[in-house]
Amino acid sequence: MRRALRLAAPILLMAAVVITLVLSPGVQAPERDVRTDRASRVRIGAEHGGRPTLAILPFATEGSATDLGGVAALLGDVLQADLAYEDVFDLTPASARGAVAAPTADGVLTGLVRVQEGTLRLELRIRDASGGQLAFAREYAGRVEIARLVAHVAADEILGDQGAVCGVAHSRLAFVSDRLGAFHEPTGALRRVKEIFVSDYDGAREERATADGDLDLTPAWSPDGRLLAYTSYRLGFQDIFVTDLAARRAWPAIVGHARNWLPAWSPDGKQIAFTSSRDGNEAIYVMNADRTDLRRLTTGWAIDTSPAWSPDGRRIAFTSNRTGSPQIWVMDADGANPQQLTKEKYCDRPSWSPGPVDEIAYVSQTGTGFDIKVIETAARRVRQLTFGPVNESPAFSPNGRHIAFTSTRSGSQQIWTMTRMGTDLRQVTRAGNNSMPAWSR
Repeated sequence: MRRALRLAAPILLMAAVVITLVLSPGVQAPERDVRTDRASRVRIGAEHGGRPTLAILPFATEGSATDLGGVAALLGDVLQADLAYEDVFDLTPASARGAVAAPTADGVLTGLVRVQEGTLRLELRIRDASGGQLAFAREYAGRVEIARLVAHVAADEILGDQGAVCGVAHSRLAFVSDRLGAFHEPTGALRRVKEIFVSDYDGAREERATADGDLDLTPAWSPDGRLLAYTSYRLGFQDIFVTDLAARRAWPAIVGHARNWLPAWSPDGKQIAFTSSRDGNEAIYVMNADRTDLRRLTTGWAIDTSPAWSPDGRRIAFTSNRTGSPQIWVMDADGANPQQLTKEKYCDRPSWSPGPVDEIAYVSQTGTGFDIKVIETAARRVRQLTFGPVNESPAFSPNGRHIAFTSTRSGSQQIWTMTRMGTDLRQVTRAGNNSMPAWSR
């Protein structure tokens, strides 16, 4: 056999998994109702352990709903783009007649789309191209207006099941934008209003997350993707607020009058680290998410800012100028054992990879401007990912395979993504100026 099949049992017993998608306004992740599961597993694969080729046939339709063909085409296009983003399969589009374009495909993906009374149902099947054995069979249901989300969730299921990769297709990006074109005059001088917006990982389904009418900056997702902490000037000074995306409700995250900014949620969602000048100089503090047990982590005269948690919650990366210029440091989560990681001209805004590789992305001042670099925390090896003019605010994807960042490479300030090795650059935003991305888990 030209391709290898990895079987969990000699005989495949496959039942469709029905996943119902329910989307509330602003909620990042759909609820899933798994009705049935399968008894065993087949995974398509190439002959010598290489990357398998997956042929995607045009989705069939059933019924007479309005624009059923358009819905099917949208589902197919989004699903294929999501799979291509993770670069796990060699994707082979199929001809309009349904014939596989490449006879060397290892697997064939087919879909059936039905719409009845506003409810969309998508049935997906993947079969081994040579033997016809069923490798994947699931059904997804949701409202027609969230067809893109249906495709995103299906893509992540396929990537996990057949590619052993946790996809990011139904993750979301939060970012700062001045696209409203408004100005605010708090102290006699006009400044541009910036609000927090959210979108799909690919920039689709953009929506406004805050409505403070002032300067909102540095969004940070809670681990469950339902809350955003951010820096706001709505009270006339820097302070941290939390907004519930579903309820459209925001509240101050910290008790007391002080300048606080750059929030960062702990991986378990129980704590928030942040920068504050409440005791004089800028230092790193931490508190419980319920606003109790406020503690200062860094001491001394230096400016310490931009906290970022390690995936296990045991360490915090931060920026400090305690050796002269701003550099990336790491300390234990209780503030003990600070260690300097970088020794460059200027470094800031660390972002810790969620794994499996233990590394930190950060901004570095280079000969061409500001660029994104990554440092391996153990070996201290550094690789530069961008090369001018201005690239800032890196944020790892929830699977650690991609980095979102701010760049002026298109002329204006926009959100881009790239792989963790600096390849496959993609522009995400285009309206107004956009910056400071944060990627939901």
